[in-house]
Amino acid sequence: MSSERPARADGSEMNEEPSNKKVKRPGWTPNSWKGKAIKHDPFATVKPESMQQVEQKLSSLPPLVHPNEVKKLRHLLAEVQQGKRFLLQGGDCAERFLDCQPDVIAAKLKILLQMSLVVSWAGLKPTVRVGRMAGQYA
Repeated sequence: MSSERPARADGSEMNEEPSNKKVKRPGWTPNSWKGKAIKHDPFATVKPESMQQVEQKLSSLPPLVHPNEVKKLRHLLAEVQQGKRFLLQGGDCAERFLDCQPDVIAAKLKILLQMSLVVSWAGLKPTVRVGRMAGQYA
């Protein structure tokens, strides 16, 4: 058995108080993905004009997640790191297009909610629920 203690993302050990250091993240913009290395290109055969049409359509749509929801999740995840909450992440990372229907997704969310209630009751801590649906389409 190793004598090393598990470390948090900020480098502090698990039995230490978490650091409140801000982690520097590279700037994100809607076009920053274009500067990333292409390791697998499923769009290699797609015409650039078609890609531009899709990009224009997507840029005209509202965001899938509101920025305030992101801020709230960051706050809740900080509380998870501090041991004040429990994180329950669930979902299906390999759905078929056929399964991307409201009733199927609602059933998965219901299971996630039920699991979180059991975990909160047994662990005596509030639970942060994170669902990952249709992740392979992102």
